[in-house]
Amino acid sequence: MPVLISLLRGVNVGGHRMVKMDDLRALYESLGFKDVHTHINSGNVLFRTTARDLVRLRKKIEDAIERACGFRCNVMLRTPADLSAVIARNPFAARPGMDASKCAIHFLGGDPSAATRELVLALDVAPEELHIHGRELYIYYTNGMARPKISLTAVEKTLQTSGTSRNWNTVRKLLEMAEKL
Repeated sequence: MPVLISLLRGVNVGGHRMVKMDDLRALYESLGFKDVHTHINSGNVLFRTTARDLVRLRKKIEDAIERACGFRCNVMLRTPADLSAVIARNPFAARPGMDASKCAIHFLGGDPSAATRELVLALDVAPEELHIHGRELYIYYTNGMARPKISLTAVEKTLQTSGTSRNWNTVRKLLEMAEKL
């Protein structure tokens, strides 16, 4: 049974849209998923499923969260192979002195067009650095993530798709967990 990783957008951030990870695991189990695991308190869920249609599966999870929690939450689904490719393509990983705490991957819900990618890459986001590949934005926060110049809301509006960010260490840990499943 294949493993999937779901990344929930905007849960347990700043005291809003709170979801206990025990409740989230129980919700996923109620949907028939197996070997459900969560990682940290930001909506990372690993599970096994026989479902093949990821679009329908994403909607099923989002609908269940809305019913159980009272808010709509976008869910990004990735396979372990997807995460492995994301890690391999990180343009900052080989940089001497790369600080993992300043690197984030923004997982997108859709695959933006070439035209919208060009528009995003033309945005003035310095001192942050931005690269895009497929359904992921690679962001290096040169001065840290506390007060970035880049507006992910503006980026998503330009790309015409939403997403959710995870720091570099979390992405690597999720792949490690998925490989153990």
